[in-house]
Amino acid sequence: MRPILTALGLTALGLTASLSSALMAQAENRIDRIRPDAPALAAYGDLPIGVQTLTFVNPGQNDIVNTTVGSEPIYDRPLTAEVWYPAAPGTKPGGTYTATLRDGATQVTLHGQAVRDAQPVSGERHPLIVISHGYPGNRFLLSHLGENLASKGYVTVSMDHTDSTYSDQAAFGSTLLNRPIDQKFIIDQMAGLTGPLGDIIDTDRTGVLGYSMGGYGALIFAGAGVTQAATEFEWGTPNGLLARHLAGSETHAALVDDRVKAVIAIGPWGMNAGFWDTSGLSGIQKPLMLMAGSADDVSVYPAIRQIFEGASNTTRHLLTFEAANHNAAAPMPAPQESWAPVDNLDFAPFEHYADAVWDTNRMNNVAQHFATAFLDLHLKGAQDRAAYLDLIPRAADGVVALNDDGTQAEDHTYWNGFAPRTAQGLMFETLTNGE
Repeated sequence: MRPILTALGLTALGLTASLSSALMAQAENRIDRIRPDAPALAAYGDLPIGVQTLTFVNPGQNDIVNTTVGSEPIYDRPLTAEVWYPAAPGTKPGGTYTATLRDGATQVTLHGQAVRDAQPVSGERHPLIVISHGYPGNRFLLSHLGENLASKGYVTVSMDHTDSTYSDQAAFGSTLLNRPIDQKFIIDQMAGLTGPLGDIIDTDRTGVLGYSMGGYGALIFAGAGVTQAATEFEWGTPNGLLARHLAGSETHAALVDDRVKAVIAIGPWGMNAGFWDTSGLSGIQKPLMLMAGSADDVSVYPAIRQIFEGASNTTRHLLTFEAANHNAAAPMPAPQESWAPVDNLDFAPFEHYADAVWDTNRMNNVAQHFATAFLDLHLKGAQDRAAYLDLIPRAADGVVALNDDGTQAEDHTYWNGFAPRTAQGLMFETLTNGE
């Protein structure tokens, strides 16, 4: 009987594998899932969402890819952006995006709530959020945040940083120079938009949200000028051109933008490689929120903590996902197609999006919650959101103490916005100006 059972077992396994493949083929790569255990501010807001793709060109920029010792060519730098915005009442939610995977070739379909080219809502003007991806990445990597924040009354814009996407990844020195320049340029372009979309954007209330190299750029843009050593690295920006962002320089001072009222940097790269010192970090005077995994070995968690501690001229927060690595909080859930090996990478693209310990959807929901509280407080003046940022440092130390009517008792210290048991593995620390 053993051979028969073995054959039957193999047949069953084959059927299971085929069924699994079929289910994966039919699965939607959704960017808008909110788990039942998500914190209070994670869910989408009440506003329907529209989305448009816009293209811009920043003239007269250094062509870092073709820069040599004897030549510093100039070019017109193209940027493609995805813009999410509150749509007109009655817009029925639902739409898709075609995005490129980490391998730079595979095309995938993402499903969300935004409606392509929907009519913008009229009347009220909404704060702008600039979203900046990692190296490499693309404008869809943080699309879940783009949609989520737009549904809550923001216009969000995420750009493909030229020389830094999955499809055109080139010299790292281009990314080092251009990140904060791209971020400022896109604000200028959004400020200059006309028509129904331009009419609802308030760039005087802007937030910048960056991941990894996007976080690096956001910190420079926020006021953290780089060290002299950073401008001289042989593997960095050639010909000393990064001196444009040197701490204390006139060019860096001119980059800092009064329209930017708050900055979120997720897993920001740079401190680990000597790009800032205490003097440079002290230039940040805008409210700052950092998010990171305690096991980050790319931007290096202790280095991220140095940013948190060194930005002494502003109030700042550090949200930590204990045991998470560099993919904490920011990347969208790994598309189903990313699970398969590819010829041009020595790892499955899945690893670019996922974490070995944490569920990505869970981290996205937590990030949506804290980003909403922080941005609502600083861009909309919603003072009630401050309660979501006034927390004991380690969630696991929180005490759940409720009165008979369900209200919080005096000795209740569990995190605001989180149901009992649901903040496990998280830390949230705050330092104020002067600390």
